[in-house]
Amino acid sequence: MTEQPEPLEGTPLIAPSTVNHPLYDAVVEACRTVYDPEIPVNIYDLGLIYTIDISDQNEVRVIMTLTAPGCPVAGDMPGWVAEAISPLAGVKQVDVELTWEPQWGMEMMSDEARLELGFM
Repeated sequence: MTEQPEPLEGTPLIAPSTVNHPLYDAVVEACRTVYDPEIPVNIYDLGLIYTIDISDQNEVRVIMTLTAPGCPVAGDMPGWVAEAISPLAGVKQVDVELTWEPQWGMEMMSDEARLELGFM
């Protein structure tokens, strides 16, 4: 087993999203249509979508996580995200990658999600 190199100090644990791409807002809204079946909040507001990277060729790469590695929909959720984004006008390709680093925590939820779940 090879050791992972330590990230350089100052390197973000979550890669930045391509927020200035014209498709970004539509991709975010598509992600908001996907729900974890056990939690009545969409996966974007839960903080499960870490990075939305959109190339100049409109290829969308999403890096996401789940609330826990043993999540019963772990095998299905990335496909649901891809299915939500793929039909958007202009999207050429969608790749959804699951990661466990950094581990998801409740602090990643939006204020709306915390309010909905009674944490505020």
